Amino acid sequence: MSQMESLFTPFMKTFEGYSIGKTLSLLKDPDIISFAGGLPSPDVFPNEFIRAAADRSLREGCREALQYSAVPGEKSLIEAIIDFLGRDGIRLSPENVVITTSGQHGLDLVGRLFLSPGDVIVTDLPTFGGALAAFEMEDPAYASVDIEEDGSNVEGLAAAIEESIERGRKPKFIYVVPDFQNPSGITMSLEKRRAVLALAVKYGLPLVEDSPYRDLRYRGERVPSIFSLDENRGNVIGLYTFSKILCPGLRVGFNIGPAAVVEKFHFIKSANLLNTPKFNQDLCTAFLREYDVEAHFRKSREYYTEKLRFFLGAMEENFPPEMGVTWTKPEGGLFLWVTVPEKIDTAELLRLAIQEKVAFIPGEAFYPKGRVQRNHMRVNFSFPTREQIVEGVKRLSQAVRKMSA
Repeated sequence: MSQMESLFTPFMKTFEGYSIGKTLSLLKDPDIISFAGGLPSPDVFPNEFIRAAADRSLREGCREALQYSAVPGEKSLIEAIIDFLGRDGIRLSPENVVITTSGQHGLDLVGRLFLSPGDVIVTDLPTFGGALAAFEMEDPAYASVDIEEDGSNVEGLAAAIEESIERGRKPKFIYVVPDFQNPSGITMSLEKRRAVLALAVKYGLPLVEDSPYRDLRYRGERVPSIFSLDENRGNVIGLYTFSKILCPGLRVGFNIGPAAVVEKFHFIKSANLLNTPKFNQDLCTAFLREYDVEAHFRKSREYYTEKLRFFLGAMEENFPPEMGVTWTKPEGGLFLWVTVPEKIDTAELLRLAIQEKVAFIPGEAFYPKGRVQRNHMRVNFSFPTREQIVEGVKRLSQAVRKMSA
């Protein structure tokens, strides 16, 4: 260890970063068909509109567009977001919104606001690996319970909260992804949304609702957000991003919540990022104000519905029941959660799969330390082409067969 490395904080000496990012860095071979990333398809990006909006922004207000902007975010974008969320039954004022530089930044703000080392977070198992990476910076502990087919195991979470309180460590918040959860694809039922909210109220815990995929529903009825069910009683913090509904390259998102919480988010943001680029915010404002957003969502849903149907068909064809492989059939979002026989460690399977020129994210990336389950994988269906889906699922099946032999 060098002299400089010896001065790292104790936590950073062992911190290895976002495990999914490390996996993606291995996939430099262009012949590898990747089901690993959470990438939306560029086929649904409104390229011409973005190009025109960017040109207008730079032509009409270049000096302002390229300058620093207000820490909370541009007033025009905040007002557009308030109107946008109104269609989902969410009523907000500007003091309830902070613009973030991506959904990941929104998670970081939550972790920095609520967590000290050793503090407890309540989550489903599995849960979003990006959230685990963001929260890990604060060195927390977890009270977590296996997710069920219709969402959180509410009774199990209640028992985990009680146990944590009995040990003198009341959790700091509950974190859930109710719509098409990353990584499982599971959608939380309306009954369970109400029950999880009641749980938060009973124990006085903030409920953090992560909603990156909410408008990407391909079948079934739209379920009210937990934020809307709370009816502005101040129990829920909502996390959103433009990455999945517009495009990820802009790196713009937003958090919503009680004014006192949002004010603290402003303070944290002023210290870690200062401001979100105004130019990027202006493009998001134009998207919400000037583009036919509902038509855009319809196009995206039609496109991804076909991709999902095609992927599920390839899975059925290549994984007969005798292989002991199962997978979720999500109502929306970008992912399937695949479970293989318990004897298979998907981290080891990935090494073999890369030899077969196909990749995925091993399930261990979606579990906190000490709670890892190793016979799962997350696969993405939104980005690969139909031809890549056919060939990639075939290669994945070959890898599983070899691992099972």
